[in-house]
Amino acid sequence: MSLTPLDIHNKDFPKKTFGGYDKDAVDDFLDQVMGEFDRMIKENDRLKTQIEDLNMKLDQYRSLEETINKTLVVAQEAAEEVKANAKKNADLIIQEARLQAERIIETGQVKARRIMEENADLARAAHTLRTQVKSMLQAQLEAIDGLYDPFAKAAAAQMSPEGHKE
Repeated sequence: MSLTPLDIHNKDFPKKTFGGYDKDAVDDFLDQVMGEFDRMIKENDRLKTQIEDLNMKLDQYRSLEETINKTLVVAQEAAEEVKANAKKNADLIIQEARLQAERIIETGQVKARRIMEENADLARAAHTLRTQVKSMLQAQLEAIDGLYDPFAKAAAAQMSPEGHKE
């Protein structure tokens, strides 16, 4: 039976016939109080030990939580740094690619202009050569027409009806 403060306060001891309390009843009650107090002290000690254990575990968990939080912060900072570096690298790669593309386009345009100029030069040279060959052929034809042909009179005579012999 557990004692409460109210039980202790309301406890009435039987009175003896000549006054005073019954010693056995008081001793029994004190034994009960002592037993209850002993039980409560042991329970109190057990609870204190349990509280200490729980407080130690709580401190460990708090320490672990703090470590985890610090680790998360470091991880987040590292992730942000990696992300920023990746963006910088990507921007640099894009910029370099654009510059290289511009150089390639510029080189291509220069080559195209040079080829077009060479084609124009070749077209002019071909036209000049054609004109020269045409002039030379014309001069050769005129020279051939101006040559004396000893066989021309004889051939003409044979072709005419009067000079034709049968």
